Amino acid sequence: MVFSSLFFVFFFLPLNLFFYHLAKTTNAKNTVLLIFSLIFYAWGGPKYVILLLAMVFIAWMGAIIVYHSAYRRIVLAVTIALMLALLGYFKYWGFFLSGVQMITGFPETIPDIVLPIGISFYTFQLISYVVDVYRCEVRPQKRYRLLLLYGSLFHQCIAGPIVRYRDVCREILHRKASHPEIGKGIRRFSIGLAKKAILANGCAAIADSFLLTDDMSALAQVPAAGLWLGVLCFTLEIYLDFSAYSDMAIGMGLMIGFHYRENFNYPYMADSITDFWRRWHISLSSFFRDYVYIPLGGNRRGMTRMFLNLFIVWFLTGMWHGASWNYILWGLYFFVFLVIEKKVLLNKLRFSPVFVPHLYALVVIFFGWILFKFENLAGVGITLKGMFGLNANGFMNMTVGLSFKNHIFFLIFAIIASTPLIKIIRSKILSAHYVRGRLPVLVYAYDIVAPVVLLVLSALALVGNSYNPFLYFQF
Repeated sequence: MVFSSLFFVFFFLPLNLFFYHLAKTTNAKNTVLLIFSLIFYAWGGPKYVILLLAMVFIAWMGAIIVYHSAYRRIVLAVTIALMLALLGYFKYWGFFLSGVQMITGFPETIPDIVLPIGISFYTFQLISYVVDVYRCEVRPQKRYRLLLLYGSLFHQCIAGPIVRYRDVCREILHRKASHPEIGKGIRRFSIGLAKKAILANGCAAIADSFLLTDDMSALAQVPAAGLWLGVLCFTLEIYLDFSAYSDMAIGMGLMIGFHYRENFNYPYMADSITDFWRRWHISLSSFFRDYVYIPLGGNRRGMTRMFLNLFIVWFLTGMWHGASWNYILWGLYFFVFLVIEKKVLLNKLRFSPVFVPHLYALVVIFFGWILFKFENLAGVGITLKGMFGLNANGFMNMTVGLSFKNHIFFLIFAIIASTPLIKIIRSKILSAHYVRGRLPVLVYAYDIVAPVVLLVLSALALVGNSYNPFLYFQF
């Protein structure tokens, strides 16, 4: 089950909210949330609920023992090792065996291990919880079912943001959703749904028509303009797709009194790669900063050690995204630019014309997504060559021209949706009305009408549309 499905939007979520608000006590509300969360997770594979229950149990017991044991560091290491071992088996064991087979010829067959949905997200959440208990930043949760609720909450369990226990521990037991916040949550969910169902899916359809990941010979024949258009659409798709799920998660949280931190801050407005990673998938970046980079020593042990720490972080960042060399290379690709920026480039960018840093960041990000798109590295080379006409593929044909003409206004709107322009306009209208001492009628009308319009448009986009991919389910 995905958020951007008619079943979820018009049945599962309303049913959950009905029973949630029917419950009188926080304990009863938590029971409703837990039941719905486990049903939601079981929808993608009932047997993997057992894995989720086991992971939460390891974190629950580990945190309690860490908090009271005289051997806290050993218990912490064992607890984290157990969780990472389970993550490693399901996500990386096949990849590891493929490498061994390539070198030695053994084993003869690679087991087909299905990746449980959301395992990377909830594993990192549980690790952050145990570490925070070890650091005495939070007290261990004594009730297993409440930690299970934290680990399995369907709002963010399968696609993030990576929520830290210390940010929601109080709200698990003491929360109240006010009417303004419920309205704000509905608006946020509606915006996220429209970003996914209309914009991200539309961009995905265009991108996949040109970036042919399964047929390298056909990919080599795509005209250069088609490849540029395909990469542009994939660049828009991956932001709109992933940020849409974060929007919907944050919106659903507000509907019942949870406040999840922002996960995106218009990353394509960045003026450096350093700035990009402060804006993109913020919960993952901050996780690696707080639980890997800083514990390794950060930048406190000299330049050489800092670069080694950065290398480890970006190797792991790439690997987190998938068990394939292209993701690892994608992480190291950004590592190289971050090192260059720290040594020389950031100072030069400060004194350059305003548009130069932004253009530089966009170019680096744009080409980085090509690495991310193709698990087959041959596709990366063919695409890069083809974008400059080096596959004898020509620049344009009728198909590319028609696709561009047919989608030009859609692409313009998708680009606008990737910027804070609409948010800025709304803010300006609010400010103007407040200055004049009048009610912001236009904004109130927008806030009331927009969610209804977006829900209707999203439903129309989803009806009969079987093309509804979600990139981050594989992570």
